[in-house]
Amino acid sequence: MSGSRRRHGTRRSGPGRDPGTAPVRAGLIGGSYQPLSQQDIERIHRTSLDVLENYGLADPIDSCRDLVLEHGGWINKRGRLSFPRALVEDVLPLAGRDFVLYGRDTQHDLNLSGSRVHFSGSTAAVKVLDVESGLYRDSTLRDVYDIARLEDTLPNMHFVHRPCIARDMPDAEALDINTAYALMSATTKHFITSFFEPEHLDKSVDMYEHVLVGGDRFRHQPFCTIVNAFVVPPLRFAADSCRTFEAAVRRGMPIWAASAGQAGSTSPTALAGALVQGNAECLAALVYANLLSPGHPLIFGNWPFVSDLRSGATCGGGEMALLNAAAVQLAHYYDIPVTVGAGIVDSKVGDVQAGWERGYSTAMAGLAGGNIIVGAAGGQAALMGFSMESLVVDDDMLGAVLRGVRGIEVNDETLSYEVIGEVIDGPGHFLAHEQTLSRMTRDYVYPDLGNRDSIEDWEASGRPDIREAARQRVKQILSSHYPDYVGVTNDEAIRAMLEIRLPLDVMRPGTF
Repeated sequence: MSGSRRRHGTRRSGPGRDPGTAPVRAGLIGGSYQPLSQQDIERIHRTSLDVLENYGLADPIDSCRDLVLEHGGWINKRGRLSFPRALVEDVLPLAGRDFVLYGRDTQHDLNLSGSRVHFSGSTAAVKVLDVESGLYRDSTLRDVYDIARLEDTLPNMHFVHRPCIARDMPDAEALDINTAYALMSATTKHFITSFFEPEHLDKSVDMYEHVLVGGDRFRHQPFCTIVNAFVVPPLRFAADSCRTFEAAVRRGMPIWAASAGQAGSTSPTALAGALVQGNAECLAALVYANLLSPGHPLIFGNWPFVSDLRSGATCGGGEMALLNAAAVQLAHYYDIPVTVGAGIVDSKVGDVQAGWERGYSTAMAGLAGGNIIVGAAGGQAALMGFSMESLVVDDDMLGAVLRGVRGIEVNDETLSYEVIGEVIDGPGHFLAHEQTLSRMTRDYVYPDLGNRDSIEDWEASGRPDIREAARQRVKQILSSHYPDYVGVTNDEAIRAMLEIRLPLDVMRPGTF
């Protein structure tokens, strides 16, 4: 084959998946979008400290209250636990920074230093859009497993968040443990889930230690993070979550400390005020964790939701995208890893509305430098629904978002001075130049599902629709990707120890 034909073939097929030369990958550095000025950030910080010192948080559990009192806090005239600004300022230097969220496979380790960007799919849906019928139904444990193994194959899903609630589980313990099992079985990427009770977390960590190579302990390779809603906005501790928060610290599990005030409902309508309240709540969690164990890996989870003030319903509109980017800036001010929720759409299916709602909000969060961006793919109906066909389309879209995060490298090679001279003295075009072949595999993102055919070619191929192409892609992956990440012996030991309700026969080829 001639050199020109080989180059033409490579141009048609697009780049490979070599992570070392791929145009986008986990951990690209964001931070170019900054909606807050430095003065804005400092004012929000000072006001957050005023809120913690003067208003405090209500309903601390005894261990939390005693810990803060021991370090200079007090019960104020409102009967709430006050966090003195000096305590917050003393604790901030102790906080965990630049830590890694581990995968069971080291290629999936996530470096959370600085403004490195990582995306995952949507979370906590209670309905799933069925691939076969196209109708919504209650989500199940098998959906948790199927969506997680689907995300396991998608290159722009850098970690896996529990995608939906297994509504076929009989109680909270069965829900927590079986969700933990399904995620562990479906992926070696880092994953995030929740636990209602400390005992559920302990049993799950004991289960995780069965699958670590070489008998390593979970605290040395914590491949699961707990999302912990330690606070009920505005400014009230959640007792059960606080007990589980303490269990996570004790077992070495990273914590996403989740504050999810809804502007106009459970946090101030004014956007700056919503940021102040959520920031204060997350600072309280940071103090709590570091008084328990200095340097414990905690992810700042100021998730400022928004209400449609005409109806009071939660919505994922432009204001939430703006607030997310600002929340990222605030966490970067403290140099603390941060999570935000981007890609939350109100559309019920993967249509044009879902595309524009998800596209700009994920781009803003990525450009701001969010470390752990959840909700970026698959979610519908303001997190209430999940669509697997949307998941694969959105993964495609996130390639373009990540390319924007990466930006443009300017150096002697990319300025192309000599290349321009070679072309104007030669063929008069760049198509056959060696730079074109080498840079196309490093600089350009090529969609897997997005159609770039001409109108004529598109019509000749039957006018394919992206949603139908996505549906077929989902079926192809789920009918072939049945990973064996646990192993037969380990799985038998786990099933003897715990009541696992995911049948083995749905975890083998030929069952989807």
